[in-house]
Amino acid sequence: MNYCIYKPPQILSDIVCHYWTLDGKVSIDKTYIHRTLANFCPELIFHYGGPFEELVADKITKTFTTGIHGQTDQIRRFTAKENYGIFGVLLQPYAIPMLFGISSSEFKNELVDLTLLGQDGKDITDQMMMAKDNAHRLQLINCFLEKRIREFDRPEIVYATQKVYALNGLVNIKDLADRSSLSPRQFERTFKHHIGFSPKSFARIVRFRSLIDRYKKGDSTLTKVAYDFGYYDQAHFIQEFKQFSGYNPHAYFSGEAKDVFYAP
Repeated sequence: MNYCIYKPPQILSDIVCHYWTLDGKVSIDKTYIHRTLANFCPELIFHYGGPFEELVADKITKTFTTGIHGQTDQIRRFTAKENYGIFGVLLQPYAIPMLFGISSSEFKNELVDLTLLGQDGKDITDQMMMAKDNAHRLQLINCFLEKRIREFDRPEIVYATQKVYALNGLVNIKDLADRSSLSPRQFERTFKHHIGFSPKSFARIVRFRSLIDRYKKGDSTLTKVAYDFGYYDQAHFIQEFKQFSGYNPHAYFSGEAKDVFYAP
């Protein structure tokens, strides 16, 4: 399995976190499972090297070849029966309205085929599928995104998002609303339109993902990291971790868990 990350050009850095590619071979005697964790960022996905199918309650269902994997508070599992190649675009949480003029809440927990974009979706699909290599795909997706950038006039949403990032999800939602000069109800409605989640739900997932990154540094115990991230109740910590990853934290970090690879 080969996984690579690429930085976006400066002009796209406000809407693209990074690009990623994943290539691998599937063994005929072992099922390949790709698990996605809860993720506060939507993604553009291009399966240029072989299709994936989704496992839902141990049943296999077809999914898109190219599409948008919306921001999610759920785990998902996918399987590949042949060698695969994926080009992904990890977008900023508020990128969907900027690029497509559609509320982010329309994409929450959804896998949406790029046919949603009409001819533009068909054209970029054809181009990405036929590209000779990932260097060419980078050029194509940069051109596609640059053409779709729309005016974004909600600086309070960008500020709130960056504040949640900076504090690893440990934020006071009322303070964010006050900083935005909106009422709490207006702030929550505006935030959900652009991000897809309520501010509280978004902060919970940011905290979860930040905790994983922090613990992987290996310089502290899981108990201490959980406490530092505001999980003062062990039962609550385990419950939330299982909700967003599918595993209890000790199984996840010990290597006992299966199919935990998550590209972005």
